[in-house]
Amino acid sequence: MEYRYAKNCNYEDFASGRVLYNINRVPNFPVRLINEIYGRCLEYSHKKKDICLYDCCCGGGYSLTVLGLLNQNSISKIIASDIDYDMLDVAKLNLSLLSKEGINRRISEINSLYEQFNKESHMNAIKSAKKLSNLIQTDINTHIFQANAFEDIQMDIKPDIIITDVPYGNLVDWQGGEDEVSLLLQSLMKVCNNETIIAVTMNKSQKIRCDAFQRLEKQNIGKRHFEIYKLK
Repeated sequence: MEYRYAKNCNYEDFASGRVLYNINRVPNFPVRLINEIYGRCLEYSHKKKDICLYDCCCGGGYSLTVLGLLNQNSISKIIASDIDYDMLDVAKLNLSLLSKEGINRRISEINSLYEQFNKESHMNAIKSAKKLSNLIQTDINTHIFQANAFEDIQMDIKPDIIITDVPYGNLVDWQGGEDEVSLLLQSLMKVCNNETIIAVTMNKSQKIRCDAFQRLEKQNIGKRHFEIYKLK
């Protein structure tokens, strides 16, 4: 796949567990790839700024936090939901890093660890946190709530872009089953309008069949692929 929007550069400052909070045994989406997917969604969107971004399977909020930090000029609101309350606790911590107050609190946490253990990894994390802090130029409004993506999702706003990575493998609990990604898209119909752009990443065995949507793009990446849709 040719990258059109995400630069080929060093993203080590975004490494899970360095500054951003991590969850054991849960894989995080590659930074460059998630930013490329967002760029492609933005290309299809009629809006280019003040974007409301939503992830219905947000997990620990890693991808949303990365996108918020890297797209300060276009994202103004981030909405996150997940069925797992433990995941949402981590998502709250990660999304708090999109504010100066939150990132400064994280810097203080890492400083305390460095003073206690004097590890080089903590010093490197402090340097990364300060770099991430410099990316913050605007206040992104965030909203986090618990929801089952297969049931009615209660939202008072229609997101402009939805990006979600369907859980896979034995690392996480996916209640939809191999062939039910289509049901996820049908569920998202209720929170979309005709201008909403949806990107879903899944493994190659999972297929989307939903006549209400028009597929705008499909790309393979290793053992997985993503598809971009909007309502017909």
